[in-house]
Amino acid sequence: MQDPSAALIYAMVLTSAADGSMSDAELQTMGEMVSRLPVFGDFDTDRLPEVAEECAALLQQEDGLARAFERIRAALPTRLRETAYALACDVVAADQTASQEELRLLEMLREALEVERLPAAAIERAARAGSCFAGTTELRPYDRSRL
Repeated sequence: MQDPSAALIYAMVLTSAADGSMSDAELQTMGEMVSRLPVFGDFDTDRLPEVAEECAALLQQEDGLARAFERIRAALPTRLRETAYALACDVVAADQTASQEELRLLEMLREALEVERLPAAAIERAARAGSCFAGTTELRPYDRSRL
């Protein structure tokens, strides 16, 4: 895989599948990000299911997770590594719950991509804050209990 867009999708799929299931909210979030974010501007959105299935198939192989991390890292320029981490965090936050498996996978992804702790903490905070407004186009009152 040499396609940075596919690598970003792999990062999202890995985190979504970490707990053994991919929720509708997570799938919807992935689809919306791929269709709307400029970083996916050259990506054919019809390929999203194909790339997601490739990632899932890779995970079924021996050392699949390590190989997926290697592919992501090799395909991403340094400037997109924090972007990959941010997209993964947004997917985890999509259903407003984060399992221990998802959190562990985020940690492993952060390490594989060499995202420093301070930027990672800021990205995680932004993802949590963004999930407070998921599914709405209007701002709701600030609710600290959801962060």
